[in-house]
Amino acid sequence: MASEIPAAPTPEEPPRAPSQAAWDAMSPAERAAVLERLGPMPDHELAPPEGDWHIEAVRTSEDSLDGYFRKRDRGAYIGRGLTVYYPEERRFAPDLFVVLDVPAGRRTVWNVSAEGRGLDFVLEVHYGGRRRKDAEENVARYARLGIDEYFMFDARRVVLHGWHRAKSTDRTYTRIIPQNGRWPVRSLGMELGLRDGQPRWYDGLGIVPLTRELNAELSLSLNDALERAQQAEAERDEAEARAAAEAERATALTERAAAESEARAAAEAEIARLRAEIERLRGG
Repeated sequence: MASEIPAAPTPEEPPRAPSQAAWDAMSPAERAAVLERLGPMPDHELAPPEGDWHIEAVRTSEDSLDGYFRKRDRGAYIGRGLTVYYPEERRFAPDLFVVLDVPAGRRTVWNVSAEGRGLDFVLEVHYGGRRRKDAEENVARYARLGIDEYFMFDARRVVLHGWHRAKSTDRTYTRIIPQNGRWPVRSLGMELGLRDGQPRWYDGLGIVPLTRELNAELSLSLNDALERAQQAEAERDEAEARAAAEAERATALTERAAAESEARAAAEAEIARLRAEIERLRGG
């Protein structure tokens, strides 16, 4: 009798967010129960790590964008590898996404129905694995979901690709043509380019600095300020020493002048006495 071979386990169907109409009809308790069920993607659904090149590209963009929006005090949420739920859609977790004009607080997932906003911008970084997913499937899917702009950075080839919706009603993308080596990102009011093999962001003033670049610049400024302060202190000490020497010299001159004046007065008094004595003798 042949032994039975157990059937391979079938993956459980991932949960999906309800339609917007269903969400709007729910009570607060029902919505809380849905949010509890819609958790982050498990490891087996996530793409495997693609090495330091992938991580560095994502961190660089996140750092630049976070500093840019903080400086302008504009509400923006920047998600990195966060699970996203669109109504009735298969969940996904972009390498990086931005949603404008929303609170920047912490989240477990991004639920479009609960937040009331879909994604404005997505960046995927490709180094290994299935290129078609980032270069073709995501292009169709993100456009269909109404995401304004999508960029893919090919970290292995150091090539940047960008797509956007030419009109807000479009559900297909048009490729973005770079201008002078930079890709305009209309949704964020910025530009994206390549520098030192990494995606870098630009605004109207030039490249958006990274935190480490700002820290290095601040360190240099502090060192310069310290050197100037030390130089000023040395010059002050030298000036005080000169002033003290001048004061001491002035005091010595004053004392000398007083002594000479006193000596002259004493000498004149003695001469007057002697003259008086001579006159007295002559008269006698």
